[in-house]
Amino acid sequence: MMKDHARLMQAFSAVDEIVGRKKLQKIIFIAKKHNYAFHEKYQFHFFGPYSEELTLRVEELCNMGFLKEFNEKKSGYYQYRYEITDEGRDFLASQTEAPSAELEPFLTDLNQQSSRFLELVSTILYFDTLEEAECIEKVKKVKEKQNYTEEEFQEALSYIAHLKDFS
Repeated sequence: MMKDHARLMQAFSAVDEIVGRKKLQKIIFIAKKHNYAFHEKYQFHFFGPYSEELTLRVEELCNMGFLKEFNEKKSGYYQYRYEITDEGRDFLASQTEAPSAELEPFLTDLNQQSSRFLELVSTILYFDTLEEAECIEKVKKVKEKQNYTEEEFQEALSYIAHLKDFS
């Protein structure tokens, strides 16, 4: 059980902080799709792929004192920020499974992207069993309110290709 918690802690340790619950969901989903050792189950939700397991694990890590959750009021909503604590670093140091060498730069690259962009990338990856044109049409349909442009789709597809360079 704690192995999955430790893998998640490795992700937080790699990037220092993650701003936004949606962004966290997308980062872990994209990493999982690129064969990093995350095992959370995902389903399609309002903002694309979503894992209730991930939400629960993060809550457990906060309750154990391994992660600190900050919520900051932004114009009309709360934005959550997560940081690893000293207790979290101690827990991570006690684990025997080391992260892959590519994990830190992979997650750092993802963490530098906007939540909106990661939502598009993760949604494309969610439907990656479809042909590219069919996938794009599906994403346009399920993400109609986001009004993604053709340029954003091309940027997302290029970014997905770029992510393959890490593995």
